[in-house]
Amino acid sequence: MSVNIPQYTLNDGVSVPAMALGTYKLNGVAGVAAMVSAIEQGYRFLDSAFNYENEGALGQAVREVQRRCGVGRDELVLASKLPGRRHAYDQAVDTVHESLYRAGLDYWDLYLIHWPNPKVGLYVEAFQALVDLQKQGLIRSVGVSNFLPEHLERLRDEVGVLPSVNQIELHPYFPQVEALRVHEELGVRTQSWSPLGRNNGSTDEAVVRSIARAHGVTPVQVVLAWHVQRGSIPLPKSANVERQRENLLAVECRLSAQELEAITALVRVDGRMKGQDPAVYEEF
Repeated sequence: MSVNIPQYTLNDGVSVPAMALGTYKLNGVAGVAAMVSAIEQGYRFLDSAFNYENEGALGQAVREVQRRCGVGRDELVLASKLPGRRHAYDQAVDTVHESLYRAGLDYWDLYLIHWPNPKVGLYVEAFQALVDLQKQGLIRSVGVSNFLPEHLERLRDEVGVLPSVNQIELHPYFPQVEALRVHEELGVRTQSWSPLGRNNGSTDEAVVRSIARAHGVTPVQVVLAWHVQRGSIPLPKSANVERQRENLLAVECRLSAQELEAITALVRVDGRMKGQDPAVYEEF
């Protein structure tokens, strides 16, 4: 399938597509099949994590798709994430190597710190390790996930480098207007995890359904288009071929400024799905 997916150039010069496949809980044989299917549908950006325990499945999918349809490693953007229990400098270095061994890859296109874990207080050390591995060619681009503005500013002040992306919880009930503003000001690209809110009802909202009817698309496509037009990279997850295709086609849907604002207005006082506030939440 041919879909014209916009590309973003990150602050370090690395180019990434405007939509990625989330791979949380895509594991084993079924996970490999789902990732191969997604690449065949046109995805070129796949997001995994050490804690998802599917880096090996991702690597196997890359090898299988090259044999089946000739999509080469250099055509893909592959990402993984450092777990909180591995933030000490030497542990971070070892973990990136282990991630590569698991996946059977020579490098990661993007490697993120999964959570800042501020009570532990080692995220600056971990970021420095990733930056050093970038200089060695094992990582092309270094990012973070679930970081607040104060965490980003500390990285800038103490390491002298800003991450290329910050992957955060972002969906219609939690639109993260201020985070997007700060990221744009700093030159950090936003990524959206759980962009559809994990079936929290946002795609059933009357305004979303009305916009979908007006454009002849599905409510899911409307929400994904909302992400893309706000400049954030959504990471929808699906193992279903039809839904994978539907999600990807959302990049071709163009919403008006008024429609974008109407979806953003669905914000709730604290729309976080599980109350995972990065200021206090710890994940290891």
